[in-house]
Amino acid sequence: MLKANEIEALVQGRSLWSDARLRFMRNKAALISLGLLLFVALACVIGPWLLPHAFDSADWDAMSAAPSWKNAHFWGTDDAGRDLLVRCLVGGRVSLTVGLLATLASVSLGIVWGATAGFIGGKVDALMMRIVDMMYAIPYLLIAILLVTILGREFYLVVLTITVFSWMDMARVVRGQTLSLRSMEYVEAARAMGVSTTRIIFRHIVPNLLGVVVIYTTVTVPGVILTESVLSFLGLGIQEPMTSWGVLIQDGAKAMEVTPWILLFPAGLLSVTLYCFNFIGDGLRDALDPKER
Repeated sequence: MLKANEIEALVQGRSLWSDARLRFMRNKAALISLGLLLFVALACVIGPWLLPHAFDSADWDAMSAAPSWKNAHFWGTDDAGRDLLVRCLVGGRVSLTVGLLATLASVSLGIVWGATAGFIGGKVDALMMRIVDMMYAIPYLLIAILLVTILGREFYLVVLTITVFSWMDMARVVRGQTLSLRSMEYVEAARAMGVSTTRIIFRHIVPNLLGVVVIYTTVTVPGVILTESVLSFLGLGIQEPMTSWGVLIQDGAKAMEVTPWILLFPAGLLSVTLYCFNFIGDGLRDALDPKER
């Protein structure tokens, strides 16, 4: 005979989020990617404090040295004698920070813009989406060059530049979802009760977009990290003595024929991180898809 609590557990249904969590846990690729991503992030945060070398200190006796355990340069050194492992971890810390900050800012802006345009509709929607179309027409490299020329090469400028040109996709996605949600019964009930437009957007529309937002965020983060790497590779992003994966790849590309490890290690870390985010995004998409229930 089943006990009362067991019968109750069988009768009760699972919520969308608990059901999504169970489906995500069954996705081995997403779970492995999540564990690997957490390991890389933890290594970037803690690793530089545990290693004996500083990221900007030079070992003049081991310039362009190959990976070796004898002198504690486990991933070798660059052409200035700086330990490559420490620089990769510090560069990962910078790249991940830029990716997370720029993604948070762009996602927040995209949610507010798209939800407002989709819910209000009419001329306001048309005007706001035309601004989005105009932003798409502006090449971000041109704005990046202008910002660097006028304001200099600063960390916050990299975040600002990426944010300005990464929120439009989120705005389009949120607007499309909002157009379908604004005709729901609970939204009509809130309107009938005299709830303000702002309150309806943030209390009824935005919470029901979290599934789409979470999925799209996991896609946005690798794109932002890759954009930062491209800007740094072109000399428009993070500058010395600070480093990032883009800066390290730029240095490695100059000497890849003589010292290939300078390019392979940061490029490998960047590739692994991007693949992890993509697999996690695929897992979340499958887990939050109601058709998979």
